Amino acid sequence: MKTTKSKAPMIVTIVVIAAIYAAVFIAEQILPPTSMLFTVLKKGATYALVAVSMNLLNGFTGIFSLGQAGFMLIGAYVYGIFTIPLEARPQVYQYFDGGLVQFTVPLVIAMIFSGLAAAFFAFLIGLPVLRLKSDYLAIATLGFAEIIRAIFQWNGLGPVTNGSNMLRSFPTFNDFNITDGQGNVTVYLSTLVPFIMSGVCILLIVLLIHSSYGRALKAIRDDEVAAEAMGINLAHHKRLAFCVSSFFAGVGGAMLAMYQTTVQAKSFTSAMTYEILLIVVIGGIGSVTGSVLSSFLFVACSEWWLRFLDEKQMIGDFEVPLLRNGFRLVVFSLIIMIVVLFFRRGIMGDRELWDLKFSGKERKRRAKE
Repeated sequence: MKTTKSKAPMIVTIVVIAAIYAAVFIAEQILPPTSMLFTVLKKGATYALVAVSMNLLNGFTGIFSLGQAGFMLIGAYVYGIFTIPLEARPQVYQYFDGGLVQFTVPLVIAMIFSGLAAAFFAFLIGLPVLRLKSDYLAIATLGFAEIIRAIFQWNGLGPVTNGSNMLRSFPTFNDFNITDGQGNVTVYLSTLVPFIMSGVCILLIVLLIHSSYGRALKAIRDDEVAAEAMGINLAHHKRLAFCVSSFFAGVGGAMLAMYQTTVQAKSFTSAMTYEILLIVVIGGIGSVTGSVLSSFLFVACSEWWLRFLDEKQMIGDFEVPLLRNGFRLVVFSLIIMIVVLFFRRGIMGDRELWDLKFSGKERKRRAKE
């Protein structure tokens, strides 16, 4: 009986997630493909993966890193470089004689390469940087992201990165739609596929968190001295968390490239890292569910729900004051301040979806077990 009760929350969680995926698929077949809903869902799924990868560092390991945009940049460029069709390369690399790379790899392989490239750079950077702590580590990783952005725009690397010019013509989310012989779309999958990509990656992160490695990471977060006394290799586990987080940030960068349909280094600014960090804080540091929920809420508010505030509104002959281009960001900032003030630990705190069914006493009892 106890085993049945312990499995019930997980079963409910699986049912809820399956229902969400089914709803996304049905909505994509019914609603027009230009609906703003799908834009929010695609970008939200991408940001959810990057936010969860950042939460793995900040929330579960206690490493304050601000290099997420740099790893996303690496992932986006690696994906674009290895998936641009050969016939399109002369136009894309028109200033660099068609580019240096003259072959393509399958999409899934390119995404894995994106993650591995980001993890490789994370390993190299982590050797000296992870010796730092707190604000010093954050500044070092932020500096790395800015350096990477400048290097990728350097024309000396133009035959590979296309310099300051954008990469384009690579496969995007729309290429997953099923078409007939005339090119007409019969089944829309451009929104469901990023959900599947993000879901699989987040599942892998959750499995890591609940493994023995995940428990070691939480121990490091809570007390490094006690963790080391228990025999946990601090340097090894920190590098592991840093590389794993960067791997999934690289995959998230590849997904962002597919969403944007182009890649250009100047768009991967520090502001992007701050957005991801804000999503993690709003959702709850130490909550995977919170990062996912806040990603979609953040994107929906910033890209969709508050758009009307940037346009002039007339009520009869009366013009509504303050509604101008940019006013949306002012209101959005106020909403964020209110959320932070009233939800000090974020929307979810450190709870997950399967914890919502239980009362506070029940959660404490389950935590002790």
